[in-house]
Amino acid sequence: MSLPKVHQIGVIMNGVTGRMGTNQHLIRSICAIRAEGGIKTADGDIIMPDPILVGRNPGKLQELAKSQKIDRTTTDLDAALADPYNTVYFDAQVTGQRADAVKKAIAAGKHVYCEKPTAVSTESAHELYRIAQKAGVKNGVVQDKLWLPGLVKLRTLIDSGFFGEILSVRGEFGYWVFDGKTPVAPQRPSWNYRKEDDGGIISDMLCHWRYVIDNLFGDIKSVSCLGAIHVKERVDEQGKPYKCTADDSAYATFELKNGIVVNFNSSWAVRVRRDDLLTIQVDGTKGSAVAGLRDCVVQHESATPRPTWNPDVDSGINHFDSWARVPNYQLFENAFKIQWELFLRHVVKDEPWHYTLLEGAKGVQLTEIGVESWEKRRWIDVPSLEA
Repeated sequence: MSLPKVHQIGVIMNGVTGRMGTNQHLIRSICAIRAEGGIKTADGDIIMPDPILVGRNPGKLQELAKSQKIDRTTTDLDAALADPYNTVYFDAQVTGQRADAVKKAIAAGKHVYCEKPTAVSTESAHELYRIAQKAGVKNGVVQDKLWLPGLVKLRTLIDSGFFGEILSVRGEFGYWVFDGKTPVAPQRPSWNYRKEDDGGIISDMLCHWRYVIDNLFGDIKSVSCLGAIHVKERVDEQGKPYKCTADDSAYATFELKNGIVVNFNSSWAVRVRRDDLLTIQVDGTKGSAVAGLRDCVVQHESATPRPTWNPDVDSGINHFDSWARVPNYQLFENAFKIQWELFLRHVVKDEPWHYTLLEGAKGVQLTEIGVESWEKRRWIDVPSLEA
C-alpha cells in the first residue's frame, strides 16, 4: 500500500502576534491542522501547512514560534515572499498596512488570504481583487461567522423552509469594553477607538454583517446607519488617557432586495443581558429562531403564545418556556479552521471557493456607506460591485 502524497504548503503569516491572529488563525487553525496530520483530501492526498511567522518584533515572533513548535520566523517580508517554497500569504496586520503587503504578495505570485477589512477604502479593496484575478492567484477573505455553530443551525433552518416567509432579522452584538480607568484591563486595543488609526466599530463589524446578510438572507438594497462615540475617553496600553475619535457603537438598518428588513445594533459600550455576545433573531410567518455563537432556539407557529397587552397585572406567560433548542446534529469545529481548510483545498485541489477578495471589497463598501449614511443622516443605496 503506497503512502499518501503530502503537499507541503509554505504559509507566510504576517501579523499573527495579536490576539486574534495568535489564537484563531495560528493556534486553533494552522497548528490544529498540523496536529491532526494535515488536511485529508478526497483523493487520499494530505495538505500540510508549514507556517513562517512574519512581523516587526523578533522577540515576540520567536517566543510565539517556540510556544507552538514552529521552526520559521522572520522580520523580512520581502525574503519570505522571495522564497518559492512559500506559496500562500496570509495577512492579519492592522488594516492600514494590509493593502500594500497584499499587493507585494500578489506580485510575488503568492495565493493570498486576508483578515477583514481588506483595505481602508472600497476602491483599494476592489483593486486588490482585480489585481489578484489578473495575476491568476487564488484569493480570499476571512468570513468566519458563517461557520459558527449557531449560524450553521440557522442556515439549516432557512434551507429547510422552517420560517415560511422570512419577515425580519434583528441582530445584537457587543459587550462592555472597560475603559482602563479602573483596575479591570480593557479587552480591546486602544487603536480600535482612534479614527486616525482606522478604528471604529462600523469599519470592524459592518464587514461581518455584510457577508452574514448576503449569505443567509439576501442582497442589500439600502442602508441607514447611525454611529456614536458613547465613551469619550479611555486609557491606552501605556496607561495614558486618550480621546476617543472613532465610533464605539453603530445602529444600522438594512433593506434587502427581497423585502426582508434587517437591523443590527453593534456596541462596545453595552452590558449583556441576552443569550450570547452575538444574537440574531429571525422572524417568519411559520416560525422564529434566535441564534447565538453556538446555540440556536426555535419557536414554531404551533407553539407561539397568544399574549394580550395589560400592564396592570403580571403576565401568566413565561415567554422563554415556549422555545426549543436546536440539537447538535453534527460535530462543530472552529469556524476559522474550517475556512482555512476550505482555502487550502482550493489552493491545492482547486475545490470550490466563494469567499474571494471581491467579497472583502463588498464588506468595505458597506462600512463606507454606513459612515456616509451617518454623516448625511439619510438612507443610502448599495450599488453592485463588478467582478
